[in-house]
Amino acid sequence: MDTALVIGGTRFIGRHLVSDLLEHDYNVTLLNRGTRENPFADDDRVDHIEGDRTNDSALEAAAATTDPDAVFDCVAYYPKDVQAATRIFADCEAYVYISSGAAYGREEIPKRENETPLESCSPEEATDDSDATYGKRKAAGDRAIEAAANRGVNAMSVRPCIVYGPDDYTERLDFWIDRVNQHDRVVVPGDGTNVWHRAYVEDVASALRIVAERGEAGEAYNVGDRQLVTLDEMVDLIADALGTTVDVVHAGPRELAAGEIGPTDYPLYREYPHVLSTAKLAALGWESTPLESAMEQSVEDHLESDRDGREQGPDREAEERVLGILETL
Repeated sequence: MDTALVIGGTRFIGRHLVSDLLEHDYNVTLLNRGTRENPFADDDRVDHIEGDRTNDSALEAAAATTDPDAVFDCVAYYPKDVQAATRIFADCEAYVYISSGAAYGREEIPKRENETPLESCSPEEATDDSDATYGKRKAAGDRAIEAAANRGVNAMSVRPCIVYGPDDYTERLDFWIDRVNQHDRVVVPGDGTNVWHRAYVEDVASALRIVAERGEAGEAYNVGDRQLVTLDEMVDLIADALGTTVDVVHAGPRELAAGEIGPTDYPLYREYPHVLSTAKLAALGWESTPLESAMEQSVEDHLESDRDGREQGPDREAEERVLGILETL
């Protein structure tokens, strides 16, 4: 394969996917609405087609114009999107859909492809646009992949957990980097052993390409850091990348209540561990970036950006009230 169509491709995962494809000598075409700045506008290896992926005629025109070997779908949020794309690009060598670890419908450690059941999705939920149905819609997209494979389409899906790294518009990790960079004392909810599996964005990008090249039709592949870290360990990684040290202060629900805060107000906090098995993807030859390197690049990008993540978690004034309470105990 040497030509790729990336549906999306300019914001976060898609942006890094395009870079990875270029590093592996693909010629790339982007299909998107053109509403965001195109970081590849000056790269003659990257063409751009303006179109709305929810419009089937735009997908059909892209298929006819580019005849890509591989199609990577970064912005399929509804099962109908996947159904349309797998029909229109049925003759491509590979179609890869970005699903999500949120598609899993049962809490277990770890969540495994083909073993852990997926979320259900009613017809009403399949067209809903709220966060509450995100995982359900992604799961329905996975089922559309399986159905397409049964029709002979070489369609596959990749299920990332929480993605972080350069250009992360969610600013979830930026909240923690900002706290460590700006304050000597960092409040961590709970006892610091919370685990929410994360995936470095460049590793997600390479996973998408490797699945297109080596994956099996109808299969899903989890992607996440091969080494998991707790919330405390993540803060330590950030501090090391910044060349500083911080005092981590643990606060339970009672202490946090002094600042009218709850544990789930903090980004990347999850009471029950969320862990994805990545053995199936690793068996294809995929490898993850060492955590220290991934965090160093994430921190460097944060410092060069205008992101601070402060809107993603409690304000510092509220935390100061919590710290004041803890000092009296």
